[in-house]
Amino acid sequence: MKRVLLIGSGGAGKSTLARKMSKQLNITAFHLDKLLWKPNWQMTPKPEQAIIVNNLVRQDSWIIDGNYNGTLDIRVAAADTIVFLDRSRFVCIYQVFKRLLQYRGTSRPDMQDDCSEKIDWDFLKWIWQFPNKQKVIIMNMFETIDQSKNIVILKNKKQIEKFLDQL
Repeated sequence: MKRVLLIGSGGAGKSTLARKMSKQLNITAFHLDKLLWKPNWQMTPKPEQAIIVNNLVRQDSWIIDGNYNGTLDIRVAAADTIVFLDRSRFVCIYQVFKRLLQYRGTSRPDMQDDCSEKIDWDFLKWIWQFPNKQKVIIMNMFETIDQSKNIVILKNKKQIEKFLDQL
């Protein structure tokens, strides 16, 4: 486990898991939210996103958290392990509101500076629809990727803790 991709809905706990895995495995964690957002919530153009991600995956080891479908194929191809946090939409929405209260008026550690924590309707809608849209895409992808890749699906806090204990 040297090249780990963490995917899942907003609020699923990807960045938290990335930080914990990074510490345990002594592998650098890269948060796509921090790398692909520019100050004041300006998204990096897609061609530039591909350059950033291609540079990351060339490294010998990494943990990358984030969805960003535009570069998912690059990360999946380079990863040896893919961890899908398949958390309930209710847990994800709860954790997003909890995060908003924790970082209100500031940028969280895994987000670009000058991107104060916020929630908008589109983000909540994306989280709510994740099980019916993104999850279907992810599960279909799992059926078609190289069988040598280690795929881990974690559905709850207990499974996440057990996964971390077994690293």
